[in-house]
Amino acid sequence: MPLTFELCPGRMIGGNHPCFIIAEIGQNHQGDVEIAKKMIKMAKDCGADCAKFQKSELEFKFNKQALERPYTSPHSWGKTYGEHKRHLELSHDAYRELQEYAQEVGIFFTASGMDEMAVEFLHELNVPFMKVGSGDTNNFPYLEQTAKKGRPMVVSSGMQSMETMRRVYQTVKKHNENFAILQCTSAYPLVAEDVNLRVITEYQKEFPDIPIGYSGHESGITISIAAAALGAKVIERHITLDKTWKGSDHSASLVPDELAELVRSIRVVERALGSGIKRMLPCEKACHDKLGKSVVAKVKIPKGTVLSLDMLGVKVAEPMGVAAQDIFQLVGKAVTEDVDEDVSVTPQVVEGYSKTRCR
Repeated sequence: MPLTFELCPGRMIGGNHPCFIIAEIGQNHQGDVEIAKKMIKMAKDCGADCAKFQKSELEFKFNKQALERPYTSPHSWGKTYGEHKRHLELSHDAYRELQEYAQEVGIFFTASGMDEMAVEFLHELNVPFMKVGSGDTNNFPYLEQTAKKGRPMVVSSGMQSMETMRRVYQTVKKHNENFAILQCTSAYPLVAEDVNLRVITEYQKEFPDIPIGYSGHESGITISIAAAALGAKVIERHITLDKTWKGSDHSASLVPDELAELVRSIRVVERALGSGIKRMLPCEKACHDKLGKSVVAKVKIPKGTVLSLDMLGVKVAEPMGVAAQDIFQLVGKAVTEDVDEDVSVTPQVVEGYSKTRCR
């Protein structure tokens, strides 16, 4: 049984607990606190468990040259990459305001700390768990610092190899046992051929004592539902209010109807996964009573006859007789009464047959 732990106050993940669904707002708020609030409310209304942002302290995430490089993309909010990122970066006060709003509407609130100083701020903000974005998954000093905070962690694995993820597991585990790893491919939007959902099952084998999840950047919801069917315990998807807005993430994000349907579908899949124990269920009894087959006599069988296979057949019969799967167990046993041709062979007329056998 995979490790279970409390990811957020009162909310366990792993094992048989419901999949934890993260609505990744990221920077799709366009740098506008009011839009960010609308997205938090959208996430809540659609049934997501958590609204998540991305927090950076730009001078600690990027070097000076990276911030000063020209940025002429159609998605740009400024002439340089630094101007672009500064437009989208919400202040500390804005984060406090959004955290308070999330509490008001009743949804968990957190963010990816995109650099060490952002992690310090989020720790001060008292977020319930730390999200590690794929860009920092192989940043081992960062991982150690984050793990030592003692907060639960969710670690994406885009752009990484299994060898690196083994190191990530060992690094985090040394300081913090409460973490999950998400299969992720860092492309926006992501085509189906590059999703590689089978990595989920490989992670489940490689790291059997932690929950495994999925962070998706594909269009639509089908693949994320499949991830839940494979046993993903955390699903993270980007969300937006308008896929045509400026920003490279919007096209790979879910609008409200899609997010709501994703949540609904995952909950249906969870109910459908069941216990894994194969048996006849109570809901099948009506079908079994109507169509279930049992043993009948192919010929008239006089009292005292020792049964052979050629005397017996299998049919839908009234009344129900010995279960079809037990036909071979009747061979060599005597009948205690006459049994007419095409009549059910019932447990009561077979000497030495257990009447309590399971069907």
